[in-house]
Amino acid sequence: MIIKSDKDIIQNYFEDTSNIRGGHADEVVIPESSSELASFMKEANAGRTPVTVSGGGTGTTGSRIPFGGAVVSMERLNRTIDVSAAKMSATVEAGVLVEELKDSAEGRGLFYTSHPTEKTAFIGGTIATNASGARSFKYGPTRKYVKRLKMVMADGEEFELSRGQIFLSKDKHEIKLPSGRVIDIPVPRYRMPNIKSSAGYFWKDCMDAIDLFVGQEGTLSVITEAELGLVTKPSGILSSFVFFKEEEDAISFTEEVKKENALDVLSIEYFDRGAVDTLRGRNKNVPAAALAAIFFEQDVTRKDPDAVMDLWGELISRHNSSLDDTWVAMSEKDSGVFLDLRHSIPDAINDRIKRSGFKKFSTDIAVPGNKFLEMVFYYRQAFNETGLSHTIFGHIGENHLHVNILPGSQKEAEAAKKLSLEFAKKAVSLGGTIAAEHGIGKLKHEYLEVMYGREGMMDMARIKKAFDPNCILGLDNIFPKELLA
Repeated sequence: MIIKSDKDIIQNYFEDTSNIRGGHADEVVIPESSSELASFMKEANAGRTPVTVSGGGTGTTGSRIPFGGAVVSMERLNRTIDVSAAKMSATVEAGVLVEELKDSAEGRGLFYTSHPTEKTAFIGGTIATNASGARSFKYGPTRKYVKRLKMVMADGEEFELSRGQIFLSKDKHEIKLPSGRVIDIPVPRYRMPNIKSSAGYFWKDCMDAIDLFVGQEGTLSVITEAELGLVTKPSGILSSFVFFKEEEDAISFTEEVKKENALDVLSIEYFDRGAVDTLRGRNKNVPAAALAAIFFEQDVTRKDPDAVMDLWGELISRHNSSLDDTWVAMSEKDSGVFLDLRHSIPDAINDRIKRSGFKKFSTDIAVPGNKFLEMVFYYRQAFNETGLSHTIFGHIGENHLHVNILPGSQKEAEAAKKLSLEFAKKAVSLGGTIAAEHGIGKLKHEYLEVMYGREGMMDMARIKKAFDPNCILGLDNIFPKELLA
C-alpha cells in the first residue's frame, strides 16, 4: 500500500471537473489489493477518520473531492481479471479504465455498452454513479450490466454480492455479511421516477440488493471489483452528423427516429446552436447556416446498409435537412473522428469557463418522453427571458439533455444559479429526475431535496448509517453530512 501525504504531491486528488475549490486531506492511500484496503478501512473506522473514494477525476459533481480525513485512490486496483465470451462477461478491478475494458472486449468480438464521454473514467466510478453515456439509448445504463460486486465495507469487512443473491422489499430488508453481522435497512418512503436516474439510493419494492450499491457514490462501501455483462459486438456501426437550419427540425427529426421500428439505433445526440458553434470551432466544414445538429449511431449488423441509408435519407429530407448537410462515417477510423468531435463539447465548455473565471451551472435532467417537448419549451422560454449564455447538448433519444449555463459576471452567475433550480423544479413536476447519469455528489443536494423532499434525504441518511454507523465514507456525497447527526 502506498501512502502519500506531501501536500504538493496530493493536490491533484482534490480536483475533478466540478471545479469545487478548497478540497483537502491529510493523506492519500493507494491500496494494491482488496485486503490492503480492508486493513486500512478497519483502522480508519476505529479512529472515525473520514474516507473519500477517488476514481479517475472525471466526475462533474465533486464526489471525489475530500474535505478532511483520507483519500482512497483506486488507481492501483486496475487489473482486467477475465474477459469471457462463454459467459458474456468481464471481471475487472475498480481502477480499470472504461476505455481499456471496451478495447479488451472488442478484441474478443464483444461489446461493453457503457459509453461515457470521458476516456479516463474508472469502471468503479461509473458503477458508483450508474453512468450511462450516449449508447444507453439502446443498451440502458450501467446498472443493467452489473452482475457481481466485490466491496470493502466501512468497517473493513470484505463482502461479495451477486445479482439474484439477495432481494429487498418493504417486508424483507436485511443483508447478512460474511461475519454474521446483519444490516437492517430502513425502508425509504420516496418513489423513484420510471426513467433512468442516478439521483440518490436506488430503491424499489422487491429489488435486487446489488442495485442499492450501484449509484451509491462511495457512501455505503468501496467497490473493488466487478463482473459486468457484455453483448456481442456489432459487426458494423454507421455513424453520422446531420445538420439543421432550425432547432425545431432537429427535435422533430429525433421524435420520428424514435418511432421508426426498421432502425436499430445505438445513440441519438442533440446539439443546439451554442454546441454547433463549438463544433464549428473544431471543424471548419460544419455548414455555415446550421443552428442545430443530430449525431446518431446505427447498428447495421442485421441490416442492409443501402436500405438503412435510404431510410435515413428519407427521414433527413422530411425534416428540412439534406444529404449535402450530412456527414457519414465511411470507416471505423471516421467513426472515431466523429466520436472525438462529439466528445469535445464538454471539454470546450470547461475551457471557456476556466477562462471566464465564473462557475458553470449544468443540469443532468431527464423527463418522461411525453413531457420532453414541454421541458424543451421551458428551457427556450427561460433563456429568451434571461438572455443568459448557454449550450445544450446530450442524449435526446432518452429525453435527457445537459443544459450548461455560462455566466460572464457575478450578476449572471446569481441568475444562473436561480434558473438551474427552476429547471430542477420543472423537471420534477413533469415526473423527471434531476440527475440522470452524473449523480448528486456535493453540488446537487438542493436539487435532490426538490426531487425527494427533506424526508427523502433523511431516509437516505438512515440507509447510510445502517451500513456505516461511524459515518466515515463519502461524507457530503448525495446529502449533507449534517443529516447524519
